Amino acid sequence: MVNEHRQPEIVAAGAVVSRKGPEVLLVHRPKYDDWSFPKGKLDPGEHVTAAAVREVAEETGLDVRLGPPLSLQRYPVLDGRPRDKVVWYWAARVVGGDDVSTYRPNAEIDAVAWVPLDKAAGLLTYPRDRATLADHESVRKKSHPLVVLRHAKARSREKWHAGEDRDDRKRPLHERGEGQAERLVPVLRAYGVERVLSSSSRRCWSTVAPYADAAGLDLEVTRDLSEQDATPRAVSRHVQGLLERPQPAVLCTHRPVLPLVYDALGVVDPGLEPGAMLVVHHRKGRIVGVEHHQV
Repeated sequence: MVNEHRQPEIVAAGAVVSRKGPEVLLVHRPKYDDWSFPKGKLDPGEHVTAAAVREVAEETGLDVRLGPPLSLQRYPVLDGRPRDKVVWYWAARVVGGDDVSTYRPNAEIDAVAWVPLDKAAGLLTYPRDRATLADHESVRKKSHPLVVLRHAKARSREKWHAGEDRDDRKRPLHERGEGQAERLVPVLRAYGVERVLSSSSRRCWSTVAPYADAAGLDLEVTRDLSEQDATPRAVSRHVQGLLERPQPAVLCTHRPVLPLVYDALGVVDPGLEPGAMLVVHHRKGRIVGVEHHQV
């Protein structure tokens, strides 16, 4: 039976940030007098990945990049009426300096501290955070994300070819797809993507072009990832090349080519919709985490 008095769930995002030591980053909230991980609610229209990075920056002053996903937290809260709160967490690492000694306390967060891993569980206030810390242990070592992206929504083949002999490689994005491409920018930034590889077809490279422009990266295109020219051998060569380099990367291709990518990775086909991504986190050639997102 549906509880008509229960409100829509609250969605938040955060990260378990670690560094050598090993140590993890904790924050203290004076309002609740608790120690927890940096996290916060999503802004309207914000993707959970972007929210996690933003909240860590706002609460600790540190810039982070996301690693493998951790288990969701779900628990009831009293916010006028009973509501469920869902918190997305990732393992994360700092980009740049990790000194928090100059952090200025405020009404929301009055202390930020790097805590030795063997002491963090004892300091954390809530059992759910201790469970998240334990979940983090298996993926604590540094890994690298490979974002497998299906191109954003394109104009229909029927309308593009109607009455004309047009090259399908030049078929552009739909207006909705252009919006997806823009929304991908903070998502790919959250993973710190440093290499952008795409099919040479327009609907693919224009999906990742906004991010490449914003990040100041070269946009690499190849016919090997196009519908017309992709082969199992060529696709596998590109995938293995990306896995062998310890560098966050995105590979953008087409629905008919994606099964070749999954075969090369040894992962299950998630059935990506246009503009959706499978993020494969790898370390020394071994996959240590997989997640699926729509933008």
